[in-house]
Amino acid sequence: MEERVARRVEMIKALAHPSRLMMVDELARGERCVQELQTLVGGDMSTVSKHLSVLKKSGLVSVERRGVQMFYSLRCACAVDFFECVESMIDEDCRNGC
Repeated sequence: MEERVARRVEMIKALAHPSRLMMVDELARGERCVQELQTLVGGDMSTVSKHLSVLKKSGLVSVERRGVQMFYSLRCACAVDFFECVESMIDEDCRNGC
């Protein structure tokens, strides 16, 4: 049981950064190469690579090398459901006086 809770914590922590959230949102639309994700978040390659490493280690994304490029895809599509749930709560709060 404790191991499962620890895995949950690792995944939630991996999502707890604006750049990583943007990357997961983008990967929900389909596979992207590192350069596309770097352009999206506007960070240097080293920082983007570290963020992607955190997402990969948590199990949220997978990576495939093709030649010299690395392509990332969302491995945990249900993360998008979680985001939709959070957005729904935000919308409800705003209807009640954000």
